[in-house]
Amino acid sequence: MQYIFVYGTLRRGFWNNKLLKNSKFIGKGRTKEKYAMYADIIPYVVEDEKVSHIVGEVYEVDEEILKKIDALEDHPHCYRRKKVPIILENGEEIEAWLYFYPEPYGILVKSGDYKDYYEG
Repeated sequence: MQYIFVYGTLRRGFWNNKLLKNSKFIGKGRTKEKYAMYADIIPYVVEDEKVSHIVGEVYEVDEEILKKIDALEDHPHCYRRKKVPIILENGEEIEAWLYFYPEPYGILVKSGDYKDYYEG
């Protein structure tokens, strides 16, 4: 089992969360490091810009689910996943996979929370 950090359409309340329906929800959290989130209907997190902590959720996934999410994100051709430290709401730090986009695309989401873009 591995941890995955989701920050966009895989989060609860969004249309791709159904892919995680059989995975264990670990909790809400944020990245330990700062990155930049952009959005144009869907979000794109860029690793080399330090704007804000990215807000999201952590799930425990098996290899089958990870492969399905890799296919959704077109890893490694479009998004590329990388393990990064995540701080959970309870203060615990864990390592989880996060999908990065290679370059900025769309509107900068300064808060690092996709809900601010999507609901705003």
